[in-house]
Amino acid sequence: MIARNRGFGLVEIMLALVLGLVLSLALSQIFVAFKSTWLSQTSSASLQEDARFVLAKMVQEVRLVGMFGCLGSVRDASLGGGFSSAFHAPVQWDARQQSLTLVTAPVGTAQSWYDWVVHTDCATTATAWSRGRAPALEAGEFALPVQRHVYRLNAQRGELTLDGQPLLSNVRGFNVLFGVADSNGASRVARYTAQPEPRLIRSVRLTLTLFDPADRTREQTFNVVATLRNRIG
Repeated sequence: MIARNRGFGLVEIMLALVLGLVLSLALSQIFVAFKSTWLSQTSSASLQEDARFVLAKMVQEVRLVGMFGCLGSVRDASLGGGFSSAFHAPVQWDARQQSLTLVTAPVGTAQSWYDWVVHTDCATTATAWSRGRAPALEAGEFALPVQRHVYRLNAQRGELTLDGQPLLSNVRGFNVLFGVADSNGASRVARYTAQPEPRLIRSVRLTLTLFDPADRTREQTFNVVATLRNRIG
């Protein structure tokens, strides 16, 4: 007697195919969800890193705003008297143009570029000169370079610029508020305002909103407060 060979029937094959498709679909969904999460987290981390870099740079410069030497007054020998306006208002915010102007000492060791230089002996004299116009240092004097930086938001391009050059892309918003004291002699911040009297400024609050052009993560807003080390006015 010959034994019959038995295999899979049509129903069994169809059932196996359906189960295989279901498992493949489930694995595909898991992979897609994992990839979407990874892309979102990567994009979010990239936004945070960009904001950290730019805000850290701005904080360093804000802290050195008004660094014009040891004396309370500086004689202006610059071309056109341009240093005087910078001396009396070294930090300015234009809400319409969304631009922040900082007159500050160079950050770091690279001091090859500057707008003015102050020659002072930190005792009796301090004179500001335009770049390339300063005479040789007198005995007992040292030089303090001074820079003017302008951060501006180009809303149409979604770009933050520094002195007219692109600095950061994918910027939705840029805003500045000033922590001011109640009087010139007070050091404590009493309130924040966008239109301060320069001599009352004690700190600067910077706000930066970034977005992902691929829309892989929601836009993020970053805030930081920097205290002025040098009293203005």
